[in-house]
Amino acid sequence: MNIDLEEKIRQLAEPVIVSEGMELIHVECVKMQTRWIIRLYLDKENGVTLDDCGAVSNQLGDVFDINDLIKGAYTLEVSSPGFDRPISRDLDFIKYKNSRINIKTGVKIEGIKNFHGILLDYIEEEGKKMALMDISGKIYRIPRKDIVKANLADAGKI
Repeated sequence: MNIDLEEKIRQLAEPVIVSEGMELIHVECVKMQTRWIIRLYLDKENGVTLDDCGAVSNQLGDVFDINDLIKGAYTLEVSSPGFDRPISRDLDFIKYKNSRINIKTGVKIEGIKNFHGILLDYIEEEGKKMALMDISGKIYRIPRKDIVKANLADAGKI
């Protein structure tokens, strides 16, 4: 359910965000007891301001309500991605090659679910997308389909 909702939100939000000169980095939907929390992470060339977030939030609240996208109560949070920015699109994996990242997988890969290292590459191999990570000199091949969460570990590339 969350993935479908996230994709629908992305489809409605992206044109609004692009029209404001920004890009949608990540969408996160969390179901709480009494409401949904919808988090959108935005970025632009010189960084996102509080005014940028407010403008997008006001527009998207109306768009979501008109389209009756979210059933029941929800809280919309719009922010910059921060130093530990999420990596969720293929474009992000490519952009942050040679960066320190954290990856959490849904299944163990060589006995590990939490990876902390350098993203060496993002490739397609036998029809499957893979993140190649260097962890203390050992290379891990992490299938994209198994990645539950990924984010930058620090602000800079090596």
